[in-house]
Amino acid sequence: MLNVHNVANYFLLKGDNEEESGICNLKLQKLLYYAQGFYLALFEQPLFDSKIEAWRHGPVCPELYHKYKNHGRNLIPAPPDFKPTSVLSHEQIEFLDEVYDVFGQFSAWKLRNMTHDEPPWAGNEINASEISVEELADYFKTRVK
Repeated sequence: MLNVHNVANYFLLKGDNEEESGICNLKLQKLLYYAQGFYLALFEQPLFDSKIEAWRHGPVCPELYHKYKNHGRNLIPAPPDFKPTSVLSHEQIEFLDEVYDVFGQFSAWKLRNMTHDEPPWAGNEINASEISVEELADYFKTRVK
């Protein structure tokens, strides 16, 4: 199982390579949610061990939110010393690339709105509950059939 920081760093690196876009904290949170959900559905195990909670603006990994909250709505730069192949397997990189190719094209607010229509977020009390890996797996299994 990966460390959520390594997954986040990989997405930040992907976003940093795009000339006119990048990743803010809100978008990063949603990419982590989709990565965790689809990984659970496909591989029947979590991608990372950090929890995801239902917050006002959608699913959030509190650990990462607090790390990057000082950026506000601004883009988060990729860590300059992050080397993906030293912490991610080839298969994990392919998986994260696929998640990014599908969901990275959307704005942070589009992703936020998408998550608001999905049961893992909509079925939880806002700012009071963790979205369980079981909820994520059950929902995302319906998206990969």
